[in-house]
Amino acid sequence: MPLPSQLSGAFSLAAAPSTPLGPFEDSAVTWSTWVTLMGFLGLTALALVSAGPAARRIGSDTLTAVTVRLSRAAFVAGVLAVPAVLTDLAHGASEEGGYDFGAAWNSLYDGSNAGRLTGLEVTFVLVGVALIAPLATRRAAAGPARRWLLALGTAAGAVALGTTKFPDEAPEDWGRTIFDTLMWILHLLGGAVWLGGLAGLALLTLPGAVAPADRGAFWSPAIRRFSAAAMSCVAAVALSGLFLYWEHVDGPSQLLTTMYGRVLGVKILIFGALLLLGVFNQFWLHPRVDALRAAGDERPLRSILVREFPVVVTVETLLGMALLFVAPFLHGSARNQAYQAEVAKHSSIALDELPKLPPKEVSTSTWLWGTGETIAVIAVMIVGYWLSGVIARRRTTATAAPASSPGDLIQA
Repeated sequence: MPLPSQLSGAFSLAAAPSTPLGPFEDSAVTWSTWVTLMGFLGLTALALVSAGPAARRIGSDTLTAVTVRLSRAAFVAGVLAVPAVLTDLAHGASEEGGYDFGAAWNSLYDGSNAGRLTGLEVTFVLVGVALIAPLATRRAAAGPARRWLLALGTAAGAVALGTTKFPDEAPEDWGRTIFDTLMWILHLLGGAVWLGGLAGLALLTLPGAVAPADRGAFWSPAIRRFSAAAMSCVAAVALSGLFLYWEHVDGPSQLLTTMYGRVLGVKILIFGALLLLGVFNQFWLHPRVDALRAAGDERPLRSILVREFPVVVTVETLLGMALLFVAPFLHGSARNQAYQAEVAKHSSIALDELPKLPPKEVSTSTWLWGTGETIAVIAVMIVGYWLSGVIARRRTTATAAPASSPGDLIQA
């Protein structure tokens, strides 16, 4: 029979989640790594796919100014990513809870698979920084190599981010491991392009990037291009998130009864708030911006860009950073925490020795549900993008009518 002290330990195990929330310092260090890596990728992708093509339609001066601002921000993010990664490694390498930077540096390319992956992560970040650095000057930003440097820098940033989820040992089930890795990479790349792009848009709303006379001509196509990219990223994040939910959670009740579930619930709420702001942008603000372009820069609707759009983008950026801060608190899985809490009720086994559930088995119904969810999410995104375009065209037509008056424009 267990001793009273053992019984009290068993009851304390039952009352506590099997995986604790973790120290705030650990999550802050990890957060800095995610913010810098994802920020670098999102900023370069924005300059390449959305802001750059929109600025090129206006003229070389606007293209140069936009490229220089985003490239400088990406350069800073990339440079900061290196010490952020090394700090994370140093914190994990220290046996006393401090920071062993010597061990962290020596772990790069130390012959192990983990060392090769972290070495590649740092190397590709530095390669991306080196590629983007010339674009921080106006001469290079206006040159013909601009697009190639952005494309190669974006690719280097994507590889650096992807290495964080590559397996560091040979798996027993190659098919399952490859699929899990692809889902994680899809989750990270989608979030990076989406959230990093929002941060880049917030930077471009500050004075100096786009001349006041060109704002109407720039923001309408830039926002439209980013909306298409962002909706694709949201679909990628949602689909990969649904898979990760299926893999780690056994039902909605575990969102309330386990620590993993509670943290995931907070993450879902923040993601939902971002989606609501995205819907606001897509169906209300963006159509009005298109109407602004049709009305001309001197019309009263110009105040939308000056007041409303920067505020909304800034709020979205802050929510995105909060989302990245919550993510490192996710440890283990809700399935194992619920199972181990139940085992702890009838056992005095130490917390780190409690058994774990095997991974879920994939069945035919799993593939059917996954296929249905994929089709549904993609269909919703396509229909939403098409419908917002219809609304934008209707508002533009109404605003551009010759008989319109300033009062009509304000109501458009």
